[in-house]
Amino acid sequence: MHEFHDAFIQILILLAISITVIGIAKLLKEPYSIALVLVGLVLGLTEFPIIEEAEFYITQSDVFQATVISLFLPILLGDATLKLPFHHLYQQKKPVIGLAFIGTFISWLVIGGGAYFLLDLPLAVAFTFAALMSATDPISVLSIFKSLGVPEKLSTVMEGESLFNDGIAVVLFKIASIYLLTYIEMGWAGLGSGVLLFLQFALGGALIGLILGFILSQIIRIFDDYPLEIAFSALLFFGSYFIAEHFHTSGVIAVVVAGFMFGDYGAKIGMSKETKTNINTFWDVITLLANSLIFLMVGIEIRNIDFTGQWMLIISAILIVLVGRTIALYISTGWIKDLNAKERILINWGGLRGSLSIALALSLPQDFGGREEVLLFTFSVVLFSLIVQGLTLKPLIQRLGITKA
Repeated sequence: MHEFHDAFIQILILLAISITVIGIAKLLKEPYSIALVLVGLVLGLTEFPIIEEAEFYITQSDVFQATVISLFLPILLGDATLKLPFHHLYQQKKPVIGLAFIGTFISWLVIGGGAYFLLDLPLAVAFTFAALMSATDPISVLSIFKSLGVPEKLSTVMEGESLFNDGIAVVLFKIASIYLLTYIEMGWAGLGSGVLLFLQFALGGALIGLILGFILSQIIRIFDDYPLEIAFSALLFFGSYFIAEHFHTSGVIAVVVAGFMFGDYGAKIGMSKETKTNINTFWDVITLLANSLIFLMVGIEIRNIDFTGQWMLIISAILIVLVGRTIALYISTGWIKDLNAKERILINWGGLRGSLSIALALSLPQDFGGREEVLLFTFSVVLFSLIVQGLTLKPLIQRLGITKA
């Protein structure tokens, strides 16, 4: 009991710091996620006696991984599906499908090949790293888009891509880190097994999300009680995630499908205007708290990474990921006439990597050969992505002139 009390105090201290940083960032009209990462870096590189224990506790790999994946991921995915109207997503279905499905696979293959040949990583390690780099995180990007008045079309494309490619990247990560070498030894039969496993993960997760989303949508028809309906939405997000994971399918895809079902179909048949407003407000607050801790934790995690003598490899890893993203984007959206050259440049540079990549890297077992290299490269790319790409997005948007007329 005493340990739980101590852990709660540690999280509370970090929460107080992160909320303060968010407040200052909002006053300065800057993306709070980037501000949190920068403050986290400062805290990770310096020693403050009051928060030293909190930092140590939160950067243990099992704590970070469990917190981000098991607690925060269903919250962030669920909230995003409620906030993104399905008809908006449907209007942008071509670029979303191109980027999230075709683009993620191409990115995985290009980055995996680059890491194998140029970083000299073993095959399974190279493609595990590539899977981590195929998941995008649009949180910082969307706040910048909103503040500068970027057309809703681009926000929808980037959020839609992230929602679906997170699920695909997690499945590719599991295949690469656990089964890849076995499948390669099996030859063509192994390729078939890999495709079958992928479909099991993806379609199984989608089916579970669809069923649970439909059931909860029917249940909320009976009630007009927004606190209870908010509780049902929380039950749906966490329930679909953990049930899907229990049946060895994709929890991420289950939450996305369940969230869309509940937020679109469920809202039409069973939610009053008051309920919709209150559900959105509730998840706004919860998401803010989740993000505030996640991005601070990403920065603080620097204390566990040893960069000594690795700078050339780190620069190579960053370049491989940037090239992989560019190739994947132009191949997967080359056939889409709805996107112009300027929009493609912005979507390309806005494909930031975030906390999911780090949490998945930390979830690798300690005996996974190449774990330290994967952590080093993943952390370096995420930092570059959030800080360098994140801070240059605003001037890029202004230079391209992509704002609402």
